[in-house]
Amino acid sequence: MQLRSIGNTAVGAIGLGAMPLSIEHRPDERRALATVHAALDAGVTLIDTADSYHWHAGEEGHNELLIARALARYGGDTSRVLVATKGGRGRPGDGSWTVTGTPDHLKRAAEASARRLGVEAIGLYQLHKPDPDVPWADSVGALRELLDAGTIRAAGLSNVTTAQIREAHAILGAGLVSVQNQYSPAVRDSEPELRLSTELGLAFLPWSPLGGISRSSLDGPSGATSAGTAFHDLAAAHGVSPQQIALAWLLARSPAVIPVPGASRPASITASAEATRVTLTAAELALLEAELPG
Repeated sequence: MQLRSIGNTAVGAIGLGAMPLSIEHRPDERRALATVHAALDAGVTLIDTADSYHWHAGEEGHNELLIARALARYGGDTSRVLVATKGGRGRPGDGSWTVTGTPDHLKRAAEASARRLGVEAIGLYQLHKPDPDVPWADSVGALRELLDAGTIRAAGLSNVTTAQIREAHAILGAGLVSVQNQYSPAVRDSEPELRLSTELGLAFLPWSPLGGISRSSLDGPSGATSAGTAFHDLAAAHGVSPQQIALAWLLARSPAVIPVPGASRPASITASAEATRVTLTAAELALLEAELPG
């Protein structure tokens, strides 16, 4: 698989979004572990998780513990795997999400995540979402303290604006290495954040990158999917899936982009990883662009 950079770390150009392995409609553990192992076999070396990726109340850290078990049981080399986790959100168990960005909470959450992952320092720790009740500089300041304490090796931001990226960059400097916002063929609101990330040398990690092509893991089994788009037409021409065309389009947007498609089956992440072999011409990219919103 081709490589891209998150800070000073080279990772596969496609990551694994591990959330579907722990939330609603999650697979049994055997299939979940097989999905992580299939990702590693395919050359995926970025695994995206969070302490809030769980289903029921009292399961905080379910996904982090699952990833730790999967890595421990993998028969191959995992020394180059970057596990990126997040803190600042919660799930009470009723399907809702909460936001807590106080410095004390973030520092405790990072320490708990490190214990669950079984590491001395988290490779990449991302602030999951800005808390409107906490000054942004205070939340980002907690990441600065975690960096200085050696609890985390690098920091990232998720669900942020350009102004928040700039303020965090001023506080964290080279310690800030990534931005993770929703971005897909159907949702392009973060185009300014993608441009700024590229300008600042930050990795841009689209979450729900297949929006408009596939259902999100939170949509449930009844979620709608598209058909008959330019993505489908080009997929037929290339002999691949529309999802692989979507990932190839994302990779062509910027060298900063590292999509993290979710997967709950080994075949899904294996197919996603193969998207790095798809090369789209300028004419094909123009065709896709002409159909996209915004």
